This record gives sequence, C-alpha cells and structure tokens, in this order.
Amino acid sequence: MTDSLRYRQVADGIRQRIGAGEYPSGALEAEAELCRIFGVSRITVRKALQLLRSEGIVASRKGSGWRVTVDPLRQVLGAFPTVEAALRDDGHDFTRRILEFTYDAAPPDIARRLRLDAGAEVLRVRRLNFADEHVFDIVTTWVPADVAAPLSRADIEAHGVYGSLRLHGVEVGEVQQTITASIASQEDGSLLGVHANSPILVVEQMTTAPDGRPIKLSQHRYPAHRMHLEVRIAGASATAEPPGLRLLPATSVEATS
Repeated sequence: MTDSLRYRQVADGIRQRIGAGEYPSGALEAEAELCRIFGVSRITVRKALQLLRSEGIVASRKGSGWRVTVDPLRQVLGAFPTVEAALRDDGHDFTRRILEFTYDAAPPDIARRLRLDAGAEVLRVRRLNFADEHVFDIVTTWVPADVAAPLSRADIEAHGVYGSLRLHGVEVGEVQQTITASIASQEDGSLLGVHANSPILVVEQMTTAPDGRPIKLSQHRYPAHRMHLEVRIAGASATAEPPGLRLLPATSVEATS
C-alpha cells in the first residue's frame, strides 16, 4: 500500500477513535505510540495528524502534544432526544440554513420508497444544521406535494420539516430509522469541512402517517468523528450480540476482494 493511502487510513482510524470517545481528556497518544498502534512510520503519522489538523479535528501545541479540538455529539438511542435538544443541552447554539426548497418530480427510487407514481411531485428540502458556527449535518428531505402543501421555507428554517408537519396538524404514525456508514463525496466534504472519502454516518428516516402512508423521507449525513451513538438496553432484553443490525448483501467489491 502506498504511503499516500496509508496516512489517510491512519487519519480515518484516529477519527474513529475520537468518535468512539476514546480521548475523554482531549489528549491524543504521543506520536511514537500512534506509530506503534497503527504500525506505521513517524512520517506517516505526522501526515495523518496534519490532515486532521487541516480539517479542524486536532491541534498541536509545543510541549503538550496533539489534542482533539471537537467534542462528538453523544446520542443515546432509547431516550430518543433530538439532535437539536442534545446540542442545546450541551450548551451549543443550534441553527439551520436552507440550501434548497423546491418542488420537483420525484427520482424513481424516491417515488418507489414514498409509494408514489413515477414522476409524482415532491417537495425537496436540502439544508445544513450548525452546532455553533460548525456544520455537523447535511439533510435532504422529500415530502409528497399534497402533504407538503402547507409548509413554507420559513416554517422549515424555524422548525425543521418534521416539526413543521406537526405544526400544521399532520399526524405521524411511526418513524423508522436506519444508520449506515459511508464515505464523503467531494460535495459532502466541502459542506462538512472534511476531505472527500472521509468516513461519514448516514441516517435515514422514513416517517409514515397513522394509516401507514409514507409522508416524509429524510437522509442525514454526519462526519463520523462528530457523532457518538449509544444504545441502552434493559437487562432483561440484553443480548450477547449488538441488536438491531441487519446484514446487507455483499457488494461486488467485497465479493472480488
């Protein structure tokens, strides 16, 4: 493996350790220890740290080593606080910025998932969520046009799509959420302030009405080092294996690797 790929792998590994909460004091291991952990040279470790510094994730000070400059947002699944509530509880300012608010024909996959006819009109909203001055989330949401009719851009800027639907009396039956890992595209990286191909967390939510009709599909894209998800399981329900995981079919890359 070339050095140009290896240092990015080391950077990804450090991001994952930050996201997992392995640096409660904020201090990273010494460079020599990072060399031992990842089995690489000092030059490779320094290139990885410099990459993370350019992303605003770590910083160094003479005599005190490298330190984490971001604090992952910790979400406990089971209590189900919103990200906005969790940020405010942690003392952060939460704001939204709407990038797109348009009515368009639904792409085929979105139409299928929302159980709409091909080419049916949907409201598409794309926005950024901020913790203080930092973007932590890119959100794209699709809502069937008849359901979205009462919503305004100002509503969504103030309350989000889900909050705006509730504000206008739209009843919600169930929300199904899936969480997967991916890598940032060039555009993701530009908006999130990370490099392309950095690890990201993708959270999709399908909201249905009480009668089961899909009324909202949203996709949230988070930089992996900024989110820390925890699941609390009552003793009687505890299992030896992580709950809620579903194995997806192997990709062609996996099948040939």
